[in-house]
Amino acid sequence: MSDSSPLPPVRLRSEAELARDALSTPLLARAAKLARWAGPGTRVDAGGALVEEQLAGAAEALGLTGDDAAAYASEAWRVAVDTGLVEIADEEAGTVAAGQDLALLTGSPQEVLGVWLGALETVVADASVPDLDDLVDALEEGGEVDFSQLDWDPEAEAAFLDGVLANLYLLTVSEDGPGDGPVPLPALAASMIVPGDMGEPTNDMLEQVSDAMMRLDDQFRLLEPAGLVDYQPVDEALMADADEEPAAPVDDTDVSRYGMVRLTPLGLYGLRARLLEAGFNAPVVGELADKGADALLDGTALYGPHAARAETEQWLARREPLAAARELLSAARGSDAGAPLRRLRCQEALSLVGTAAEPALREVLDDPELGGLARVWLTEHGAQDVPAPSPDLIFWLTIDTLAAQLAAEGNSEELQGLVEGLAAQHDGFFSAAWRVDHPATADVLEAMGRLHPDKKVAKEARKAAFKARSAHGG
Repeated sequence: MSDSSPLPPVRLRSEAELARDALSTPLLARAAKLARWAGPGTRVDAGGALVEEQLAGAAEALGLTGDDAAAYASEAWRVAVDTGLVEIADEEAGTVAAGQDLALLTGSPQEVLGVWLGALETVVADASVPDLDDLVDALEEGGEVDFSQLDWDPEAEAAFLDGVLANLYLLTVSEDGPGDGPVPLPALAASMIVPGDMGEPTNDMLEQVSDAMMRLDDQFRLLEPAGLVDYQPVDEALMADADEEPAAPVDDTDVSRYGMVRLTPLGLYGLRARLLEAGFNAPVVGELADKGADALLDGTALYGPHAARAETEQWLARREPLAAARELLSAARGSDAGAPLRRLRCQEALSLVGTAAEPALREVLDDPELGGLARVWLTEHGAQDVPAPSPDLIFWLTIDTLAAQLAAEGNSEELQGLVEGLAAQHDGFFSAAWRVDHPATADVLEAMGRLHPDKKVAKEARKAAFKARSAHGG
């Protein structure tokens, strides 16, 4: 995933809702409770961890029982220290005090979310560490870890988990992704190992995917209490020895048995924050609402249709309809490479304005760049006395529309169908199209040559593209 091209925009809940979600996560709630539980008698070791004698009391304060109670209490304590909810008062004596950041949990939503993001970083870092028993076995003299014995590369493991989380974010926010639905763990693991253009993965790759699934199963179990994900773990029957009889009949076709993971609304917020920190362009729906029409049309240029509509609706909600229509039309002008797609987004935005936009459209009927768009809009909205377009305007609008579709979709099946329809319906299309005085004429005709399945028609399109370049000095 490139950090230069923008990711699909995400729809986030309000910060107030997200802050409430953060405070209710098991991990942060436990960390806050221990920060308030700690007192003058609380003792920590040289690393800031609770001494062993204190773990039972910490677990009791959290209402935890069972074999894992001490481990959960220890984890919550470390989060409290890492996020500043607790501070080490005297390292030599091993005493603690309430941290300055504890007050942030009763502050603004932004302050609460800031503390939660700190907790998330601690948990993500923990999830990249292998089993602690292996670490103890690999300790060298002097207390350092021999990573070669562990067969573990800390940087590679952290990068792998970061990549998995980035892919989960991308799958969630993509318009053709699962949305609020869960993602099968095998698909997520395969997204990191199997090339997207590979037909049938090799046995070696399948084995790598299986190993990755087991690692991710452990990691998502750790990440769920932080509120990042909702996770349905891998069915333990799948990890049983092959010669063991299952306790009950199992359905091998049930993909959910292999683990299902879903980003929570809080998780979407958290991963977006991490992606922004890593330098990615991760837009959020609504961030263009207070900007000009030029920023709206450029910003939504490569959005999917649903995200573009949601962003535009928020933009329009803050403006008077006729003034908004005039601003959109003004921003749609231009002869640069991005202008056709701006005009397409403008046309889509104007469809949301309604009949109040009619005066603005009539004002640009004679505009060489907007006149065609205006006629289409007025006709679609049942306006009277709409002047008929000239043949030159029809061809100019056709080239402009194809250029916009090409920029938005690339060589898509939909665009191929449009190209085939144009060539079939308009006899002599190419002999007229190459003369169109539009900056994208040659590029559009070349694309038609690539996309049209009929070799004769494709050759005609390429010849027209050559003529267009020669005529316009391209």
